[in-house]
Amino acid sequence: MTYKIFWICLASFALSACQTTSQLEQSTASDTISELDDDQVSEATTEQLGFIDTVPAIETEKDPSDSVIVLAEPKEPEDLWVRLRAGYQLDLDIDRPRLSSQIRWFSSHPSYLDRVSKRGERYLYYIVDELEKAGIPSEIALLPIVESGFDPFGYSHGRASGPWQFIPSTGQMYGLDQTWWYDGRRDIIGSTQAAIAYLTRLHKMFDGNWFHALASYNSGEGTVMRAIRKNKKAGLPTDFWSLDLPKETRAYVPKLIALAKILKDPEQYNYTTYFIPNKPYFDVVNIGGQLDLAQAADMAGVSIDEVYLLNPGFNQWATSPDGPHRLLMPISKAKSFRTKLAQIPDNERVTWVRYTVKAGDNLLLVAKQHNTTVNVLQDVNKISSTMIRVGQELMIPVAGNKIESYTLSSHQRLLAKQSRAPNRNRIKINYTVNAGDSLWLIANKYDTDSKTLARWNNMGLGDPLHPGKKLVVWLKSKPAESTSRSVMKKVIYTIRSGESLAVVANKFNVSLNDVRDWNPKVSSQKYVQPGDKVTLLVNVVGG
Repeated sequence: MTYKIFWICLASFALSACQTTSQLEQSTASDTISELDDDQVSEATTEQLGFIDTVPAIETEKDPSDSVIVLAEPKEPEDLWVRLRAGYQLDLDIDRPRLSSQIRWFSSHPSYLDRVSKRGERYLYYIVDELEKAGIPSEIALLPIVESGFDPFGYSHGRASGPWQFIPSTGQMYGLDQTWWYDGRRDIIGSTQAAIAYLTRLHKMFDGNWFHALASYNSGEGTVMRAIRKNKKAGLPTDFWSLDLPKETRAYVPKLIALAKILKDPEQYNYTTYFIPNKPYFDVVNIGGQLDLAQAADMAGVSIDEVYLLNPGFNQWATSPDGPHRLLMPISKAKSFRTKLAQIPDNERVTWVRYTVKAGDNLLLVAKQHNTTVNVLQDVNKISSTMIRVGQELMIPVAGNKIESYTLSSHQRLLAKQSRAPNRNRIKINYTVNAGDSLWLIANKYDTDSKTLARWNNMGLGDPLHPGKKLVVWLKSKPAESTSRSVMKKVIYTIRSGESLAVVANKFNVSLNDVRDWNPKVSSQKYVQPGDKVTLLVNVVGG
């Protein structure tokens, strides 16, 4: 009997202790939350707490076993900008002249913000999603606006390419292949993963300082480290704003902060964000091998331009034979594309032609005739050297559609770029690169500068110039000395028997030096021959 009374008392004490402990834990949790004032509970904090403001208050006097509290699933925002703001982590509470000037520019150009938002709509959901997985501040999703204006084909004078603007060496360091078929720096998935890896390394290198990491992304870690050491040695602060950095880098971080501030509170800057749905734009389809992009567009029921914009890493008319063997497709088209892709035999994915080598042929000539490269012909036909023999048969992959229809291939983009006049007062001259030429020599010859010449031809200043490469030069038209109205016209003239350049110049009332400048290939010859064609810029004067 005594034992029974003892065990009953002991059990009652234990139950009382458990209930007291539970109440104490609940009370402590409530106190912790109530200590946060409104300023501390930011939008980002609310997200991390699972929308704590929507959960009913816990009544500590009730037995926890009397009721079960079910937490509602947080509702995902419909607008991607809302989700992006929720992931902000950088210190945006900054007031600096460099920042103010960037805010003024962006806020006074709302059409630019709309334009880059529309460009980024295809890619932004994926980028935000990947940054969240990596624990990186979501403000970094705006970096492609600073880098390239969300232009996946963006190319700088410094040879940086793609939305995240990787230079060739850094791209290779992070696994972004750059071949005739494919440039991983423009690949949305590949370049985003490389940017995350690079930024994560920089963030760690600079002890968690995101501003130093971002400055290094722009100008290189060595530049920023030297600036920090210089300030330390001089007893000066080493924060980003105090560092002696290149002019471009000094504006680079403020641009990102300015964008983040405007998009955090657009109403404050009289801006309404372009709505981007908070849902995936594309799906990744495994294609298993090389595929003609025009055929892919037809199977998916989308335009060829849409295929290139989602897969800007592919330079040519087909995916690379070496991979990646995937295509991004609009999410609404991916299922039907997979179904149709499965029905196509492997030998019908790319169009092939059989070519018989003729006398005088060489691999370079055959490659140019079929819009391909010597390396591609060697690889496809298992040729280890450049030697081919008359009668030999070559298998050559060719575009299934007219090459002009692949409007966003690298070749067609270049032609389009070279065809756009910088302004009305320019006349286009075609120039073929000769051995020993450089951008500087050609630019000097035509009274322009290397950077401008490179821009006209979608080149970087360090890009190689191979003999035979076609460039365009946009010459300024000279004002007429007469008071009458004048118009500059380009004339293609065929040299006749007995004529020299001097005779032609006199015939059209232009200077001999101008004729030579306009026609460097012809003027480099000792004598002009009947049938040679020369370009002339002639003033047509009207009354």
